[in-house]
Amino acid sequence: MQLRDQVNTAMKAAMKERAKDRLCTLRLINAAIKDRDIAARGDGKDDGVCEAEVLAILGKMTKQRQESARAYEEGGRIDLAEQELEEIKVIEEFLPRQLRDKEVEAAIEEAISTTEANSIRDMGKVIGHLKGKYTGQMDFGAVGPMVKKRLTT
Repeated sequence: MQLRDQVNTAMKAAMKERAKDRLCTLRLINAAIKDRDIAARGDGKDDGVCEAEVLAILGKMTKQRQESARAYEEGGRIDLAEQELEEIKVIEEFLPRQLRDKEVEAAIEEAISTTEANSIRDMGKVIGHLKGKYTGQMDFGAVGPMVKKRLTT
């Protein structure tokens, strides 16, 4: 089942259960996907966005909420921080399992050997390969420096 179908099914279940907060978050997810679909249609993609792009949307939503929760905690608004963390839990239900550090290192090594990268100039190829294969499973903000370090040594 595609992610967008899973979100719609979860949204219907939340409506039946009258889970207001969960329903609100699911509607936000659905709206973000539809917004990206509309933008994709403007670019000539009649089918909308693919699964990898939906995963990227979910990952971005998670990261935004983590940053907001951190800011709320620093500002002393624990109630708002908790709300953001609850939204993260709902969003993460649709994301694949995050890779562990050793799995990330193995994926980087595999990407470097597959793309035959041997210098920092090949970093884009390696990151592109990783994004194509592991979207939603790793934090590319943290992976970039790891790839750079590996290619410079």
